Amino acid sequence: MEIEIPSEINANLLDADNHNDSLFYGDEENGGAEQIRNEVNGNWPASAINQARVDAKAKRRLRKTSSRDSGRGDSVGDNGEGGRGVPPTSPKTKLMDRKSRTGKGRGLPKKGGAGGKGVWGPPGQVYDVEEVDIKDPNYDEAQVNCVYETTVLPLDDKAFQKSVTPIVQEYFEHGDTNEVAEMLKDLNLGEMKCGLPMLAVSLALEGKASHREMTSKLLHDLCGTLLSAEDVEKSFDKLLQELPELVLDTPRAPQLLGQFIARAVGDGILNKTYIESYKGTVDCEHEREALNRAAVLLSMTRVGRRIDSVWGSGGGQQPVKKLVKEIDMLLKEYVLSGDVSEAERCLQELEVPHFHHELVYEAVLMALEATRENTYKMMLNLLESLWKSAVITLDQMKRGYDRIYQEIPDINLDVPHAYSVLERFVEDCFKLGVISKQIRDQCPSRLPIEESKPTFP
Repeated sequence: MEIEIPSEINANLLDADNHNDSLFYGDEENGGAEQIRNEVNGNWPASAINQARVDAKAKRRLRKTSSRDSGRGDSVGDNGEGGRGVPPTSPKTKLMDRKSRTGKGRGLPKKGGAGGKGVWGPPGQVYDVEEVDIKDPNYDEAQVNCVYETTVLPLDDKAFQKSVTPIVQEYFEHGDTNEVAEMLKDLNLGEMKCGLPMLAVSLALEGKASHREMTSKLLHDLCGTLLSAEDVEKSFDKLLQELPELVLDTPRAPQLLGQFIARAVGDGILNKTYIESYKGTVDCEHEREALNRAAVLLSMTRVGRRIDSVWGSGGGQQPVKKLVKEIDMLLKEYVLSGDVSEAERCLQELEVPHFHHELVYEAVLMALEATRENTYKMMLNLLESLWKSAVITLDQMKRGYDRIYQEIPDINLDVPHAYSVLERFVEDCFKLGVISKQIRDQCPSRLPIEESKPTFP
């Protein structure tokens, strides 16, 4: 242990003397003079020096503690004991620390994780229905049985066009009238109900025959539920008035509108006297043409009978046997006329892009059965033209050739040299770019009798 220098000891003693806390100044009658003499001469015993050090450290500790706790309402006495009158407010002290030191608990979050500000409760908690307090000063008897509903504002002309046009265009893709009705119920059409048939017919005039058939079916299904007979009649009146503008985009608009009117009368959504009400009051040439077309179609049918065939039966609505017959007639007419563009137009009017593989199959089969070189070349030209115009896709072309490859053993029984003719035809189609190398490599060749029939992926 280091021993302090006497000068430092004297300084500490003088400081202690100023505070009247020294332990070395006793009664002068019991040796006080001797102690003063030892202080002047610097002769102090070791025990006195150690006691002075202990007292100095105790005083410094008391000063630091009193200055630290002065802002917390704690009082520190001269003996170093803190006052117990006011508890400390700092959360860092043990009295205010809420951390558990007992070793209990599982370490889980409080309230099952449902605590915190703005939290309603744990997931899945169901609250009881709040009962109305009649004694509440804010209680209002009129609001007890009040029912709140969402109000949808009626559509104006611009919002009607923007909201209903996509619905009708999607209907042309899926053909589900119930879905259209559900979507329209969510809209508040208001006075724009009469504009629904007008919009659907206007879009169908620019579409296909299948779209017009679907539009007639849509009007028939919506009439009586979402539309009234008056709405349909007002809509056709506006269409007749706007025929001069519709003709600019669709030259056949008068004839097509006349067919719509005839179909509507046949379906019972227009009154039978609708056409007669216009007699003698029409000055526009296009209106007269449309009404005359409707009158002629109605006169050709029996009373009360629906005109189901006014738009034909195009698209996937036709049975497979009828589609096969139509394609066979198309190819026979092409062989007689040699008009590739006419054959392409007739194929597109069938509106069966998923059934074009039947034409590929029948065309290759006619080339195999051909007795003249002219028929063989015409089938090549037809497939090349349909391929370049993208009327027949690669998938439909492949399916048609796959059917030929699978049935070539049976075809060979009726058509001698069918294998050699098929190989030649496939090679010519590959040179013209009609088929891919993969389709060409799958072409079967005649195998020996002992070998099995060719298999295809």
